[in-house]
Amino acid sequence: MNFFISSAHAAAPAAQQPDTGFPLIMMIVMFVIFYFLLIRPQQKRAKEHQKLVSALAKGDEVVTSGGIMGKITNTTEQYVTVEIAANVQVRIQRHAISAILPKGSIKAAEKD
Repeated sequence: MNFFISSAHAAAPAAQQPDTGFPLIMMIVMFVIFYFLLIRPQQKRAKEHQKLVSALAKGDEVVTSGGIMGKITNTTEQYVTVEIAANVQVRIQRHAISAILPKGSIKAAEKD
């Protein structure tokens, strides 16, 4: 009765190797996205701020990182002296300056 039943030879399927290329490619893609969305703009802002800080000069009207407006009366390598009111001067670090204002901004703000 063996002629009705064919002998089936079941071969074990070959073990497939996990795809190691896809996770590596995804990690590289994520790094590139982070670079262009986070790292590069931050480096650009830091470079612009360094340029702003190195260009500070006596007579510039500035805003500090704390929001205080004033006029630079003296500069040294690490610090600037900012006059924030008549006969009121504050000495702060150069890197605490966040922006240089156009000339006359302080007088215009006093009128408001």
